[in-house]
Amino acid sequence: MVNLLFYLSLFLIWFMLLYHMFLMQGGYLHFEKYKESVKKWNKFPIRYPTVSVLIPAHNEEVVIEETIKALVKLNYPKEKLDIIIINDNSSDRTGEIAESYAEQYPFLKVVHTKPPHAGKGKSGALNQGLINSTGEVIVVYDADNTPEPDAVYYLVLGLENDHKAGAMVGKFRVANARKNMLTRFINIETITFQWLAQGGRWHWFKLATIPGTNFAIRRAILEQLGGWDEKALAEDTELSFRVYNLGYYIRFFPAAITWEQEPETWKVWWKQRTRWARGNQYVITKYLFNLHKLNNKRVVLDLFYFLFTYMLFLAGVLASDLIFVVNLFTELDLSAGVASAVLFVLAFLLYLSEVSLALSIERDQLNFKNFLAVILMYFTYSQIWLALVVYSLFLEITRVLFKQEVKWYKTQRYQQSAVVDQKR
Repeated sequence: MVNLLFYLSLFLIWFMLLYHMFLMQGGYLHFEKYKESVKKWNKFPIRYPTVSVLIPAHNEEVVIEETIKALVKLNYPKEKLDIIIINDNSSDRTGEIAESYAEQYPFLKVVHTKPPHAGKGKSGALNQGLINSTGEVIVVYDADNTPEPDAVYYLVLGLENDHKAGAMVGKFRVANARKNMLTRFINIETITFQWLAQGGRWHWFKLATIPGTNFAIRRAILEQLGGWDEKALAEDTELSFRVYNLGYYIRFFPAAITWEQEPETWKVWWKQRTRWARGNQYVITKYLFNLHKLNNKRVVLDLFYFLFTYMLFLAGVLASDLIFVVNLFTELDLSAGVASAVLFVLAFLLYLSEVSLALSIERDQLNFKNFLAVILMYFTYSQIWLALVVYSLFLEITRVLFKQEVKWYKTQRYQQSAVVDQKR
């Protein structure tokens, strides 16, 4: 029985590792191909639809000014641009700062949310922004983002040339990557996720996930869907499933780039990633038992990807680790023996290959310091992430059983002067 459980856990782990390598190869191929689309689409003038850029902001005074400065520099016809800062029940100077810029730029306005539609989280703020917007295309940025000047142009370029795409997803980079070891880990994780999960899934399956920032979606689709799900902690993932269910796909188009802050302390990281994990677990349970209602069966592949990541792969790792620890103190008569050690080494080498390939895509990222960080991540960051997923799963089960209200955690921000060290 123990051997069966051990082999089953190895299968789950290796299935995910090999699938990730398959995705990473797709991500590299997408990197090679997307630039061809840019050249092709730029040969002809595009129609400039009206665009509403929504920025949900709750107590963002330390970052909102730099974000607004980046937004007003966007290379997009200003008569077609509508920038909306959603001051969501802030108790600091967020609203005051935003209003000072609204007085200078006619295409920028501030929406102040009021009870009962205030302070309920990002989804609620975005829904209020949508109500107050008029653009044919809705673009979303977080309040700590500084998009590059052509970011919105590229998002629109993609939508105008790919009518099967319901949403266009850009790339985000970590602005404070060199702050400390944690931000270096997050930078490596971010690059790997985007080229592996976003680029790879798009290349092989025409699948990608709407992120929390730097994406454009057609207004008609949002209105048909009724906006964002205010019960979802991962509103971006949840929205992705509904977009696919309408028959559209979501395209990963890394020509559109934004820079964002990431947590600089483990405490902030833990709270943010717990919210993300719980949000994705909510999406899994919401759709897993309603597969028959999904019109677009392709999205089932994505659902099982999330299921593997947050539940089955986790179960495999925990089971194998538990068996390994117990075997140190009690003879379990495992038949794997030397083979298990070989598989562990191969898994580690496969992990190094995947991450190194992702880093090689971004300029100056595959260097000696980052390579050492990748090795360290395997034994620290990745293991802490496993503990976090277990913790978040416990919280989500508790919420469902006791019918608790979902509480939104806003990630702590830092002064912008300290987080622009990696921009090029």
